[in-house]
Amino acid sequence: MARRAPPPQYEHVTDGVRIRVRPKFMYDESEPAAGRFMWSYTVDVENESEHTWTIMRRHWRIVDAHGRLQSVDGDGVIGQTPTLGPGERFSYTSGAPLSAPSGLMSGSYDLVDETGGELKARIPMFSLDSPYDTSRPC
Repeated sequence: MARRAPPPQYEHVTDGVRIRVRPKFMYDESEPAAGRFMWSYTVDVENESEHTWTIMRRHWRIVDAHGRLQSVDGDGVIGQTPTLGPGERFSYTSGAPLSAPSGLMSGSYDLVDETGGELKARIPMFSLDSPYDTSRPC
């Protein structure tokens, strides 16, 4: 059996807050014949600044290959509002289902520091590509 390539990694830094995303197509949870394509994505948030930041809210934009847009807004991430001191990192994994074989995700986190200062940290746009997408160039 051939080994699958490791998932790509996307990264962006906003004022010392580094966000890395690694999406992965979920073969076992997808049903292409039923129009269900599932991805997991792992997010690492690393605080490289001098501030202590708390992730208060998340904002996601998900666009599938057919141009359908989903917006997801909510408090914290995975039910938590993690606080990261200088040099600390928080990682989590979540999922995204689509009814098309590919799409794009991007977003931002609203963070608050210990003095009440605010930061909107950009989550880099990342690609959700499945092996079932026949419209991609080779």
